[in-house]
Amino acid sequence: MSLCLLGRAVSWKTPQACRRLSTYVAKMRYLFELKEDDDICRKAQSSGMFYLFHSLAPLLQKSGDRYLVPPFGASDLERFLGKFGQDAQKIEQSVLIGCSDQLEAWFALDLGLGNPSGSLQKSEMETQLQGSFTELRKALFQLNEKDASLISTAHSLLHWHECHQFCSKSGQPTWKNVAGSKRMCPSSKMTYYPQMSPVVITLVSDGARCLLVRQSSFPKGMYSALSGFCDIGETVEESVRREVAEEVGLEVESLRYSASQHWPFPKGTLMIACHATVGPGQTEIHMNSQELEAAGWFSLEEVVTALRKKGPPARQQDGSIPFWLPPKVAIAHRLIREWVQKQSSSSALA
Repeated sequence: MSLCLLGRAVSWKTPQACRRLSTYVAKMRYLFELKEDDDICRKAQSSGMFYLFHSLAPLLQKSGDRYLVPPFGASDLERFLGKFGQDAQKIEQSVLIGCSDQLEAWFALDLGLGNPSGSLQKSEMETQLQGSFTELRKALFQLNEKDASLISTAHSLLHWHECHQFCSKSGQPTWKNVAGSKRMCPSSKMTYYPQMSPVVITLVSDGARCLLVRQSSFPKGMYSALSGFCDIGETVEESVRREVAEEVGLEVESLRYSASQHWPFPKGTLMIACHATVGPGQTEIHMNSQELEAAGWFSLEEVVTALRKKGPPARQQDGSIPFWLPPKVAIAHRLIREWVQKQSSSSALA
């Protein structure tokens, strides 16, 4: 395939040709090649970098109060696998998760999936790799934005492959392509592509306050925006209105879209962030206790104070934990900060 650019035929089968395009377009075209051509992807693996997991827990290194995500070259990874009795063929179990501006491909490999118990010893591996396999929920908020996005993508893709080992039509084993961008069933000829579940996350306001909620699964003291999975057949607008009605018994008067974010939990979701308003006389909360642990209206002053806190607050003398908000890596934080900025602008104009 070729691309006509400025009157000349420009091949984009090689990284060199891709560099004639803009950096972003070159990256997207190169990633497309890797997903579509197994031979090109295998070649990219030999010069690419690998991020390692064990049973979906990424390998991380502690640096102060943050985590770093160490990548490994193919040759180093092959030597490491050899020490644990694994051959280089295992590298083909990796999945493509991106590439650098210089078109260096990035892959993720889970060393714990698909192996007999004890074939790869987790603690011994951590010693050799000078890191620790850490549950993503515990580490995500201590990663920088780039690493958090990369590792979240890897986690969701690896998890999808783990859960789609068999064809839903024939019941026979499925096989992934080298990049991990799809799985095929030789028996039924079905092709499966990784999927995300759409979720609406909504910050509700009555004009002067915003509504924040707690689920029992949240860290102690943390409140966030309302969220819920979209039902089949719904539009985003319908999902927002239904979730607000179901969870807090309020009827949305108006809403607007803000942004979206991939989120690795529970199994890979697309968070669709919106702002919604309710009428001033329609603010009495009727909380659905099956969905929520707590819900309440919070003033601008309360929210601003919570935004200034860095991380979860310490437990107070009476045993309680002060109210706090999701960290910057979560799109709920963006929604809350946008609301604060709008409120502050409105106050300045008043």
